[in-house]
Amino acid sequence: MELEVRHLRALCAIADGGSLHRAARQLGVSQPALSTQLSRIEQALGGPLFVRERTGCRPTPLGRSVLGRARPLLADMSTLVREARAAAAGADSRLRIGSTASRALAGWLRRLRRPGLEPTLQMDVSANALLRRVAEGQLDVAFVHEVEGSALHVPDGLRLRVLVEREPQFVMLPADHPAAARPVVRLADLADDRWMVDPTVDGEWDGVHRMLRAVGLNPRVLHGDYHTAASLVATGEVVTVCQPSSQTRPDMAVRRLYGDPLGVRLLMAARTRAELDAVFPALEDAYWEAARQSTAYREWLEGAGIRMLPRRPVTAAGTDRVEFVRAR
Repeated sequence: MELEVRHLRALCAIADGGSLHRAARQLGVSQPALSTQLSRIEQALGGPLFVRERTGCRPTPLGRSVLGRARPLLADMSTLVREARAAAAGADSRLRIGSTASRALAGWLRRLRRPGLEPTLQMDVSANALLRRVAEGQLDVAFVHEVEGSALHVPDGLRLRVLVEREPQFVMLPADHPAAARPVVRLADLADDRWMVDPTVDGEWDGVHRMLRAVGLNPRVLHGDYHTAASLVATGEVVTVCQPSSQTRPDMAVRRLYGDPLGVRLLMAARTRAELDAVFPALEDAYWEAARQSTAYREWLEGAGIRMLPRRPVTAAGTDRVEFVRAR
């Protein structure tokens, strides 16, 4: 049996609903039919994806890995369908946005959406790939992050604007981890933990490796995407670096790292200044909105004396935004 989109959608429904019964109701199928379909999917993939319990279903390690890959694929498929329908309807007002992961995305898209304009979104873990698509005209703008020490490969001619010069990266750890009892965590407190890193994110593995090596640590490392990392943190399997705007949950904590040893620069790229001006203010608003919603990041910003407000406006006399262009 070959996997199809409907199979991935079924797996996500089971994970989100927490049981075959709720997933079947959401999908509009019978529970026995969904159970049979799940068995066939598990047979095709070579192992169980969920543990069946009296209270419902929970993903196995293999299931978490598959779900971590399935969700972006479903999102891409939804984008494809939406864009195709817009093209078939003769829509000619499109804003094609690319982005690496960010909690500011939802607020940014909400602010950009208006009658006659429906922004499309293309997610990618590779900032370099997104920058190439902007340069090639496949995207209008891209919001990306650059891990310090791992410079991005910016194509000639792109205009870049800096949203945040250095955003500190925090750590996500299980809520019952001893270090979670403190607002600031030292890397030495995590010496015995396994770390999870996504090696497909440009610069992330190099940045984390440099950070750990600088304090003499050489921990066990697992490779996985953001979704899988969050699932494994919640079950106490790993710790991982995360964006400071990440939200603490009952099963996991987000804490500042002592000395802020790892940071990223947040950038927007476009081919013209006009394209940047059209969407940058909305991104600023959305970013600081997300920052205010994170207790740990809000406290860090206040301690650093940084106002959580967009920097406005751009005037003829100059700008307080950092902007530069890669010359051809």
